[in-house]
Amino acid sequence: MAGLRGAEPLAPGVRALAALSGGPDSTALLAWLRESGVDVAAAHYDHALRPGSERDAAHAEALCARLGVPLLRGRRAEPLPRGSVQAAARALRYAFLERALATTGRDVVCLGHTADDVVEGAVLHLLRGSGLAGLRGMPRRRGPFVRPLLDVWRSDVERYLDARGLVPVRDPANMDTARYARARVRHLLLPALERDRPGLTRRLHAAAATAAALQDRLEVEAAALVRGGGLRDALRRMPRAARLEAYRQLYGRLPGLDRRQLEAMDRLALEGRTGAGLDLPGGVRFVVQPDRVWIGMASLPPPAAPGLEVRSCAGCGEGRAAHLRPGMALTVGFRRPGLRMRPVGAPGTRKLQDILTDARVPRHLRDHLPLVFADGRLAWVPGIALDVDAAAPAGTPAWHVTLASASAGGAVGIVVHPAGKSESQVVVSTSATPRSPVI
Repeated sequence: MAGLRGAEPLAPGVRALAALSGGPDSTALLAWLRESGVDVAAAHYDHALRPGSERDAAHAEALCARLGVPLLRGRRAEPLPRGSVQAAARALRYAFLERALATTGRDVVCLGHTADDVVEGAVLHLLRGSGLAGLRGMPRRRGPFVRPLLDVWRSDVERYLDARGLVPVRDPANMDTARYARARVRHLLLPALERDRPGLTRRLHAAAATAAALQDRLEVEAAALVRGGGLRDALRRMPRAARLEAYRQLYGRLPGLDRRQLEAMDRLALEGRTGAGLDLPGGVRFVVQPDRVWIGMASLPPPAAPGLEVRSCAGCGEGRAAHLRPGMALTVGFRRPGLRMRPVGAPGTRKLQDILTDARVPRHLRDHLPLVFADGRLAWVPGIALDVDAAAPAGTPAWHVTLASASAGGAVGIVVHPAGKSESQVVVSTSATPRSPVI
């Protein structure tokens, strides 16, 4: 019997998990993997969206028994999220497949998408206004998911099944042109185009393959931008398509960003002022700094004032501490209007706002930066500035002051990294010396 023409073999030794709906494509995929000598198990997910869907699960179980393949089954028990039924069902199915992959300890999940699916997907994306990533239809590999049948046509799948006497189930939703856009593209639009321009479907598939190669190259370039920290100079030198892909990778969540959001991010990255930002779905914020962009949490929890660790010191070089004049009443607070100080090493008095701007502290973090006051006056902006009048002169007795988390979990001075994460800038003192009295 002839094999499945166009199928891309897996690498030797790869242990696969085949996503098995019981339909023609996934049935042919499982049988072809088995015939190819791949160590394969199957996973079937029942979306429970129509009466009798449990019969599909029984069919999948019978097929796996016939082929001698172990099967994992799952069934939706929770309500579907609001929005597109197909999108919600797809998200639940992929989550199940990831769990099944972890349970079985296999290397990849094989999906049964075919060349027809590539063309249908590309047409759907183009109708919605997609760019290069949409024109490719779907990638051959994304994470643990691989698609070995992207060069196999559905007509070849049907011949393959007939030759082996394998009877798949048929999902009636695939014929519902009134409800589903993909069904309309499959049964109405593409056949009409093919009648008018014979061979158009295969030419679209070739165009999608070219787009996929270009998109793969684009994703490599964008990944280099992201690894480089989202530097604005590097972004300005890159083609627009690479920049938009870099923003997608920085965001890294599903569902993905739409073109309007990506273009807004691009305008900010190229022209936005320091501290400007854009709120994105998922509670995150795209933020512009003088030299780079990053994505972090859109908001932080209300600040809790940390404690202070204070001990006598004759003078040391510990950069995480402030050395203050003894005898002052020390308090910890947060930013409020009108704060000023005379920073050591800088001429004259400066506004706290200007100090934080020069230190490149993003605007949405400034209200969460703990400040130390001495006798009611701003004395220390941890990790950033120390007031001349509060600083102990070199060689004189001093209070060695560090911040301590109220929960003993760590200091909370905030420094922003390229990936948008925050971590301690001022470390909790490990001194065993009892705290000096502070207010």
